[in-house]
Order: sequence, then C-alpha cells, then structure tokens
Amino acid sequence: MNEIALIGKKIGMTREFYKTGQSIPVTVLKLEKARVIHVIEEAKRGYKAVQVGFGNIKTSKISKAMKGYFSKKNTEPKKKLKEFKINNTENYKEGNEFGLEIFKDIKFVDVRSTTIGKGFAGVMKRHNFSGLRATHGVSVSHRSHGSTGQRQDPGKVFKGKKMAGHMGNKVRTMQNLEIIKSDLENDLLYLKGSIPGSKNSEVLVKKAIKNIKKLTINEKIELAEKAKKTPDKKKK
Repeated sequence: MNEIALIGKKIGMTREFYKTGQSIPVTVLKLEKARVIHVIEEAKRGYKAVQVGFGNIKTSKISKAMKGYFSKKNTEPKKKLKEFKINNTENYKEGNEFGLEIFKDIKFVDVRSTTIGKGFAGVMKRHNFSGLRATHGVSVSHRSHGSTGQRQDPGKVFKGKKMAGHMGNKVRTMQNLEIIKSDLENDLLYLKGSIPGSKNSEVLVKKAIKNIKKLTINEKIELAEKAKKTPDKKKK
C-alpha cells in the first residue's frame, strides 16, 4: 500500500558541515502542511484511502462545484488534492493536519519531481552519441545520428529508437535519499544530494518504498568515533 506523502517545493541546494570536517551537499525542500479533506472507507469504494489537501487558493479561482465541496467539508479551499491508499484509516479524521512530523523516525525517503525541460535536442546531447566523423568526406551532418533503419525488410524504424527529440520535462523518482535534518518550525527538509527539477518546482516526498539496510552519515561518524576510543588488541 502507498504511504502518506507531503507536497512542497524545491528551495535550492547548500551544504552541511560535520565536526569531522566532512562537507555534504544537500537539497532544501519547503514542505506544506497537509489537511485531511476526506476519508475513504472500504465499504463504499472497495479500498481504504485518505484524500489530502495542500496549499491555499482564493475562492474566486476555483469552480462552483469545488466551492460546494470545500464548504461541505468545512475547510478553506485547497490548491491541490491528492489521494493516498493506506491500510488503516482509524488515525485519520477530516480536518486533521500533519506536516514534517510524519518523517520523525524515518531515515530515507523517495522524492518525485519533474526534470528541467531542455526543449528539442539532438542525439549528441540527448543520448550521448559521438556523432559522425569531422573530416574524410563528411559534410554538414557532423552531429547527425546516422542510419535509423535497415532494408526493405522490415522497412520501418522500430519504436524506441534513439533519435533527436524533446529532452527533459519528465516525471522522475529519486529513491532512498537520506534525511540529513529537518526544521519543524520553518517546515524545511534537508536531503542528501540533488533531486530533479528547477528551483520552486513541485516535489512529492514519501517514505522510502525499499527497506534498505544502509548507515546514515551520523551513524558512520559515531562508529568511527567508537573505533578510535576502543584500543586495538593486535598492536599490544
């Protein structure tokens, strides 16, 4: 089953220093507080889920149908609605709000966002082709992809052939990103490394779907300090 997730935006990148002198690049995310709009029961829909609203929006910018829906739920209009399937709906009630505290005991998360669009790109940029020769009879087509088909049989270009085309602007998921720290007061989450997308782009953060056994940076530093304190028996 899917886990509850939070939606926010990418603020940018910075780095985090540790007492060992280590510098780690981190991405800063601003995650909005979510409100439970509707709890879906298995008896009515055949599955259990929670509908969650993110971000506020002016009443003048939503349809009449959505105005009636939000007034029925006794909540202010939300910019985005998301539905998450869960195993147990007992802990969720309409009107409840939650934020970064859902990641309190979680070390790794999955982040989904849209990559930066590059427009129409050639095969050398899009697929890392080497291009044709610079001399020896090659003219005009130095950066072209070369032949794309065979003969009369099969007489076509197969689907999925690497060619020039639209590059970027695709939804991608980064898995098992380590949580470096979280700022509950300012709703900021610091993740190790980079994530797809430009500044202020929308991101969705949820608990890592893969149960990996991996040490965090803080755990590695603690183990290194313990190793220094314990005497080496072989040297004696």
